[in-house]
Amino acid sequence: MNSGISIGKGILWVLVWFGFMFIYTALDIVIWRKIAPNYSRILNIITVALSMVVFFVLLERKENFKLNLLANVSIQGIVIAICCSVLFYFLLDKGLDPIFESIFPTSKENYQQTIQSIISSPIVSLIDFCIFAPILEELLMRGFILNGLYANYGIIVALLISSILFALLHFNIAQIILSFICGIILGLIYLYTGSILSCIFAHMGYNLISYIMIILPIYNK
Repeated sequence: MNSGISIGKGILWVLVWFGFMFIYTALDIVIWRKIAPNYSRILNIITVALSMVVFFVLLERKENFKLNLLANVSIQGIVIAICCSVLFYFLLDKGLDPIFESIFPTSKENYQQTIQSIISSPIVSLIDFCIFAPILEELLMRGFILNGLYANYGIIVALLISSILFALLHFNIAQIILSFICGIILGLIYLYTGSILSCIFAHMGYNLISYIMIILPIYNK
């Protein structure tokens, strides 16, 4: 595991990523959509990819963050990841999500906007939603923050703080609650298996199932 970090430092790096998110979102709205509206989604996904590279280079240089993606990879870890992907879908999307959306109507509206965005650009959304997001979030939240907090504060604090920070990345009120639950489970997967790749696969698998369930009805018409 990497050396320990403080809670403040974990929050700081999440804020740094928020800064990157603000920059690439502003570029998309202010520049890409105006100068190249037909290619704005592609330009945005390229900007997101470059932002991720710069962010992790910065994290590596400032914090000496190094993580072996293939460390502790096992068949057991992959099976756990697959099972958790399915569990997440039924527990969160089919179980808790409808309940929270009924409590927070604005969250349902925001979710519908996300669905429309996916439908309008399915390939770009697949890359963003099912590849970029899981890799970025797992490396940052489990690989760096959970790891670092665990070294200084132990399991309980590390799980809670990393899951709260993970949840706050999702903005939508209902999604924040669901993402906190998801963060706890992903954190437990990492602590149990020691494999960041298992967490990435679980996250990718869940997002992919959700993505397919959004896209499938459109292509079945």
